[in-house]
Amino acid sequence: MKDLSPLVIGLDSSTSACKAIVWDCHGNAVARGYSSLSLITPQPTWHEQSAESWWTSMVAAIRQAVSQVDGKRLKALCIAHQRETFVPVDEQDQPLANGILWMDERARELLPDLEQSFGQEEFHRQTGKRLSVNLTIAKIAWLREHQPEVFARTGKYLDVHAFLVRRLTGSYATGWGCADPTGLFDIQNNCWAETFLNQVGIQPDQLPELYPPGTIIGTVLPSAAEACGLPAGLPVAAGIGDGQSSGLGVNITSPGDAYLSLGTSVISGTYSDRYVFNSASRTMTGGVPGTYLLETVQLGGGYTISWFMEKIAGQPGEDTAQLQEFYDQAANAVPPGSEGLVLVPYWNSVLGPYWDAAASGIIVGWRGIHQLPHLYRAILEGVAFEQRLGTMGVEKATGQAVDRYIAMGGGAQSNLWCQIIADITNKPVFRAAAAEAAALGAGILAATAAGCFADARQ
Repeated sequence: MKDLSPLVIGLDSSTSACKAIVWDCHGNAVARGYSSLSLITPQPTWHEQSAESWWTSMVAAIRQAVSQVDGKRLKALCIAHQRETFVPVDEQDQPLANGILWMDERARELLPDLEQSFGQEEFHRQTGKRLSVNLTIAKIAWLREHQPEVFARTGKYLDVHAFLVRRLTGSYATGWGCADPTGLFDIQNNCWAETFLNQVGIQPDQLPELYPPGTIIGTVLPSAAEACGLPAGLPVAAGIGDGQSSGLGVNITSPGDAYLSLGTSVISGTYSDRYVFNSASRTMTGGVPGTYLLETVQLGGGYTISWFMEKIAGQPGEDTAQLQEFYDQAANAVPPGSEGLVLVPYWNSVLGPYWDAAASGIIVGWRGIHQLPHLYRAILEGVAFEQRLGTMGVEKATGQAVDRYIAMGGGAQSNLWCQIIADITNKPVFRAAAAEAAALGAGILAATAAGCFADARQ
């Protein structure tokens, strides 16, 4: 008998690639598509991408995935995306510049004046975030200052989700959890923070309409359907940022649970059913409307490991995966505490709890006994101690203990690192069952929008 059970598409449009996964309603991946993305670095600390590449990579990934299934079974699509990244477009939806990525630091010099203009506490209260260099609002202020011709011609500022939704459906629409990371969003009232928009010179109609995660925001246009190989009229659901989507994908939907993404940045998101803000974390909209994730972020987390592998331990062209496996084994023989070598992993400045854009990394305690495995272990331990510090701050803010971490990302495959985190935080670390948690979170929202389930938590 022909299988007619419903399928949904969860997209993860991340910094390095677009992944399209077709899910059944039990959370099983039945088809996959993948298309890589490249970075543009015109100056040191600047990071850009062609916005057109977001669309072409999504088209390629979707075509590859849906070619493997019966399109009549597809019921909805949802996008998770790289957060804070945006592109200015003109009145005809043509990009006026490359997309400016979340990791771009060009607006650093503007932060003190912006913070004084906004009021640090008021900005934090409304947006759930301290002002930092990764936020979209600071980069739009940079455009006003340094590229006034682009600023003057901008018809819309679109996050990655909104840019793709516009191409798919013709609508200017985005989700609460997509707008939230930008620093332009009033997180308590689920609307654009007009006070701060006015101070930067952004009009509300230059931003997309806002929708709760998992609600239908449009249907796929015939032209987009032909490009992607999708059925025309397929519902598109409001998505969320890739971090929150990963949290949903590993079921961070109840008190006591936190996800732990061990990637270039080490990000942990702790569930909260009420709005709180604190210096240790940034508060993000959750995948279940009305819930939040308190995120601790270490920009120098996995980045510091990459620095060690590429700049200290490795040779040009050497296989990084093999090198890391070697150092995992070697560092496992080093005693806890790395025989007195201590590392503070601020290789990419620091967000919570210090919010210091000028902070840099520290290594102390060197002695003649130390070798490269000691340094490698000190990096893993340093990141774990930072995680403990952040989690303690979140626990204090919420009054709720974090009972366990669900680990994901490349670093979660390291037995040594997971054990070190468990030892230092005194919390169990579980590995996520889903290899593509962000795409699964998007799939969950798509299944909710399609009516397969009453809500995302179910």
